[in-house]
Amino acid sequence: MIARLRGTLLEKGAEDAVIDVQGVGYRVNLSTISLGKLPADGQPVDVRIRTVVREDAFELFGFLSVPEEELFLLLNSVSRIGPRMALGVLSGMEVPELIAALARGEVARLAKIHGVGKKTAERLVLELKDKVKNIHTEAVARGTAPVAPTTSGTKSDLISALLNLGYKQPQAEKAADVASERLGPDATFQALFRDALKVLRSGP
Repeated sequence: MIARLRGTLLEKGAEDAVIDVQGVGYRVNLSTISLGKLPADGQPVDVRIRTVVREDAFELFGFLSVPEEELFLLLNSVSRIGPRMALGVLSGMEVPELIAALARGEVARLAKIHGVGKKTAERLVLELKDKVKNIHTEAVARGTAPVAPTTSGTKSDLISALLNLGYKQPQAEKAADVASERLGPDATFQALFRDALKVLRSGP
């Protein structure tokens, strides 16, 4: 099984990226947040990989850190949570925030993640509240994991993610402003990112 890919970033989209390793292009599914942190096309990348094999598919799921990969495995262990759903949950919050939300049983906050809802959020908390405490991130270890991202920080991350997809600074800033205004201060990064892409694809 493939455990790690180190190569050159060929291209990236809203849900995945293609990494060239010695002439072979690997399509890797990543969270929205991780995609936003990737460098520009043509730059070197190093991604941890989990391979999921089914009768009808052979998929690669990528992670930029050990805690992100560990959290993916825990999410995927929850009943009725498949690998794509697990990646969707990771797209809703930064890893330290997600760990903190699960550990504190913040069902309402988790339910706001796209595709989750109250019942799934309750199941995530029930099954992972104690388990996530074993995942060590620098922020969690220091006891400084943020309860919620600041609006300005989320907007900056959103603009950065759009720039990494190849959009120009004015386009990215305008789309981020529109998405933030439409969805409000409580919107998750994933929801803002999706809405900003809709704005950009709808044209001027």
